[in-house]
Amino acid sequence: MPALPVTVLEMQPTRAETSVEAVAQTEGAREVEVRARVGGILMKRVYEEGAAVKAGQPLFLIDRAPLEVAVAQAKAQLAESKARVEQTQREAARLKGLLAQQAISQREYDTASSDNAATLAAVQAAQANLRQAELNLSYATVTAPVSGITGRAAVSEGTLVASGSGTLLTTVVQVNPIWVRFSVAESELSAAMPDGHFKPQAIRGVELILPDGSTYPARGKLNFSASQIDPKLGTLQLRGEFPNAEGRLLPGQFVRARLITGVRDGVFKVPQGAVVQTDKGTIVMLASADNKVEPRPVKTGQWSGTDWVILGGLKAGDKVIVDNLMKARPGAPIAPHAPGEGPGAAPGKPTEGAGAAKPAAPTAPAPAAAKG
Repeated sequence: MPALPVTVLEMQPTRAETSVEAVAQTEGAREVEVRARVGGILMKRVYEEGAAVKAGQPLFLIDRAPLEVAVAQAKAQLAESKARVEQTQREAARLKGLLAQQAISQREYDTASSDNAATLAAVQAAQANLRQAELNLSYATVTAPVSGITGRAAVSEGTLVASGSGTLLTTVVQVNPIWVRFSVAESELSAAMPDGHFKPQAIRGVELILPDGSTYPARGKLNFSASQIDPKLGTLQLRGEFPNAEGRLLPGQFVRARLITGVRDGVFKVPQGAVVQTDKGTIVMLASADNKVEPRPVKTGQWSGTDWVILGGLKAGDKVIVDNLMKARPGAPIAPHAPGEGPGAAPGKPTEGAGAAKPAAPTAPAPAAAKG
C-alpha cells in the first residue's frame, strides 16, 4: 500500500485555563417599574417607546391643575396660621405685662401661652401640608428613575391614574452593564477549581458564548455568589457582569456562561477533529518514528476555543495526525508532513481546515508547435 499523506502537529506543553460552563440568561442590571405617585388624568406621553432614556428624563405628564389648586390652598392655610401666631404672641405679651401688675390671674396667662403654642404647631402642620402639596405637584411629571431602555407604555393618554394603587406606567431596564444569571452544579464547580474548593475571589473572569456560537468580545466579572447550595438541585447560583455599551446583549437572552476557574500548566492542545471517541475511550492517532499510524489513549479535559485540552497520554514531541483519520488504520504506513507543506499546498501558505490540503491547480495545455 502506498503511504497515506497526513498532516501532523508536533505537541509542545502549554498552559490552558480551566473553566466550567452552564446555561445562563441575561437580565438588566436594574429593572425598574415606573409607577404614578399621584392621581389624575394622564395628559401626555413624552418619550418614545423602546428608546434609551437618561435618569431624570420626563416620561409622562399628569394633569397639574388639581395639584396646583392644592398648593394654593396649602399656602393660604400657612398664611392664616402665621397670622394667628402673630395674634397669640401679641396677646401673650400683653397678658404678661398685666400679670406683672397682678391685673390678671396666672391661669389666664397660662391659657394664653397654651394658645400660642397651639398656633405654632398649626404653623408647622401647615408648612408640612404645603411641602406635601409641592411634592405632589412635582410628581405630575413622571421621570425616569434610572438610565436605560424604556418599555411600552402600559396606559394611554386620557386614562385616570389612581394615586393609592400606584398605577404601572412603563418599565426602564438598565442594560449597561448587563448581568448574566446562571447556576453550576456543586460537583462540576469543585472539580474545576484548582484546590477542589470554590472561592469567589479565585475566579479569573466569566466568558459568554452567544447563541450563534461566537464568544462575546468582552470578558465579564463575577459579581454575585449565593451563600448556600440549592438543596433541591445541588447547584450554586452565580451572576456575572458584562459591559454592554453597544447594546449587543438584551435582557432575557439565553446564552452560555463560561466560568474561568484557574490555569493548568503542562497540558497539550489538540484540534477537536483529531480526537476520536471509541468504545474503549478517547484516542488520538500519532505518527510513529517509523512513519506508521499509532493509536494513543488520552485523557481529555475541556475545550479551549477549537481545541481539546489533553491532560494525559501525550508527551512533548509527539506528532498527532489531524486529517485523513477515516483512512488511517493502526500500523498503516503514512507520509507525515507539517501543516501547509503537504501535496497541493501553495508555497508559504498553510492549508485550510484541520490540515486538509488543497488540490493542485490544473496545468493549462502547452500550445502546439508551429509547422515549418
